[in-house]
Order: sequence, then C-alpha cells, then structure tokens
Amino acid sequence: MRPGLPRRLLAACAAVLLGLLTAPGAAEAQTKLRCQSTFPPTSMNSDNLRYFADRVKALSGGRLEIEILPVGSLVPAFETLDATHRRIIDCAHSAAAYWVGRNRAATLFGPTPGGPFGMDTLDYMAWLQEGGGQALYEELYRDVLRRNVVPIPLTSVSPQSLGWFRTPVRSWEDLRGRKCRQTGITAEVFSRGAGMATVNMPGAEILPAAERGVIDCGEWVGPAEDMQIGFHTVWKNFYVNSTHEPATVLELLVNGAAWAALSREQQDLMRVAAAEATLRSMVLLNTRNAAALVELRERHGVNVQRTPEDILRKTLETWDAIAREEEARNEFFRKVYASQRAFAARVVPARRFTHTDYRLGADHYWPENR
Repeated sequence: MRPGLPRRLLAACAAVLLGLLTAPGAAEAQTKLRCQSTFPPTSMNSDNLRYFADRVKALSGGRLEIEILPVGSLVPAFETLDATHRRIIDCAHSAAAYWVGRNRAATLFGPTPGGPFGMDTLDYMAWLQEGGGQALYEELYRDVLRRNVVPIPLTSVSPQSLGWFRTPVRSWEDLRGRKCRQTGITAEVFSRGAGMATVNMPGAEILPAAERGVIDCGEWVGPAEDMQIGFHTVWKNFYVNSTHEPATVLELLVNGAAWAALSREQQDLMRVAAAEATLRSMVLLNTRNAAALVELRERHGVNVQRTPEDILRKTLETWDAIAREEEARNEFFRKVYASQRAFAARVVPARRFTHTDYRLGADHYWPENR
C-alpha cells in the first residue's frame, strides 16, 4: 500500500469496482436522494456538488442518483442540518462552521484556525482517515448534537483568504470596528481579538449585503471562488493569505435512515465519489486561483495584497486563548482537540523534516518582485 492512501478508502474503491464488474442483472432498484446545497449556485462549491452527483450516478450505473436542490429551495441554509435530521431533505452540502452555535467543537471539523496545530488540508484529511477523526466526526453529530445524520467530507475550500475590504487594511488594530461577514469560531476570533463588528450570514447573502452597504468587508474562500461569486464588483481591497482557516473541508450530511437504506456498495461508492470530488476541488482551486489573481489585478483593478504579518500571528494567538478556555469547559472539544494535537505532533514536525521548504524551489524558479 502506498503511504498516503487511506486503507478505508482503498477498501471502499475495491468494493465499488467489484460491484460494478459483477452481476449486472442482479442490480438493486434505482434510488434517488434529494440533496440541498447551502452555497451560492454560481460558486465552485456548488459546481463540485454537481460533479459529485454525476460521479455517483456514473459509478452506480444510474442506480443511485443525487438530485441537487439549490440553496434555500426547501429550507434556509442554516436550517439544513435539522432538515436532514428530520428527512425533509435526504442530504445537505454544508459546512461544520455553521453548527458552532450548537456545540463549539464543530469548529474542529474543518474550519479551525491554525489548521489546527499547523496542519494543512492533507494533514487534516489524514487525521480524519488515519487518525480517528472520522469516528469523532460521526460522534459529534450522533451523540453530541443528537442529529441522525452521517457526515462525509466533501469539497476542499482551503487555504482561505483573509477577505475583501472597502478600504485597505494595515494591521490587526486596523480591523477594529469594521462590519465584516464572518462565520463560525472565526467571528469570535476577530471580534474578541481585534474588535471587528462581525455579521454571520450564509454565502449566498454576502454579495447582496455588500451591495446594499450592510457590511463593508467579508470573507468567503479565495481568489477564484470569490471572483466567481462577484465580490470584486463591490470591494477592491483583497488580502489573499490568512491563518484563520488553513485546512477547511466542507461536508455532505446524509440522513441516517436514508444512509442505512443504501446497500454497502452504494455507501462505499458515495464515499469514493466524495473523496474524488474533494481531491478535484483541491486541484482546481490551485489552478483557478492562479488565473484569478491575474484577472483580478489586470481586468478588475483589485488591490491584491498579502495580509499583514501581525494579523496572521494575532489570529493564532487569539484562537489559542479561545481553545484553552473551551478545553476547560467542553469535554467533547477537549477530546477532539487532544486527538488532533497528538496527530499533528507526529505529522507536522515530520513533514517539515522530510519536505523541502516550498519557497526554496519557488524562489529559485519564480522569484518574487517585492
């Protein structure tokens, strides 16, 4: 087995292939699941959900179909968890950040400042697959939130940018008083640490709020995704790097009864299709970001800048203080955070030792003009 490929995923792939290659005459009846998105229809997130649905249909030979419902079509974005639990919809494409108000441990499943502990997206996915994270993820919904849903990682949206601003940002102190769209634990990091006036809203509401002047700044994902939604049409100051969500992966929440009604082969092929779609999203984000940075600067006159260094540091310091407090009062948070800390303690230092710093090759071939 190759070191980077999770055993569980390989086993699922084998099961799917076996199901596709054997006994076509004994195929199960067609099953359709209705899945509502929580993201803007124009976003790359929604595009990736459609890709996932196409792959499920193809892998199942048309016997399992995911019907995509646009954001807000049956329930508001922030109500999709309960709607999935009650099976108003069979599944939802959402983000763990949306459920932090129910239990703050939700922030540890993707949208964690610092990774956490320096982990990037590959490290976080490795923790889920090889470090016991998936079992904790399922425990969060089943036992802590008491929702009858099964979570499956679907779509990478990291590393995330600091965001878009009406006027330039010079320092951590310069964030004070700015009315900015933030969500999940990030809202508390910036409001508590920097004095930002944060506003929580789903992604589909950010651009209309910006156009009406309800908010004067906001964060979403990064260059390509944000440009596709149209933030550059309102705001012209964009800060591309951040430490507030360096390893965010979105989720597919499937109603527990709907999941149990699927055959083992159908469950496996959904996991395989989700893993493929998530890898696809990582690759596309890198390539499309490269093109978007050029277009934002040259066609749309956006002031694209690196985030001031003190904002990057203060974000981590503020998060560390919040996390210490949460560990002391939230047993499940403490359990998950300890698991991530132990995993990162092994993986992050090892990667620093085995991987040559990205900057070495990048600076040799593509030196920056500073």
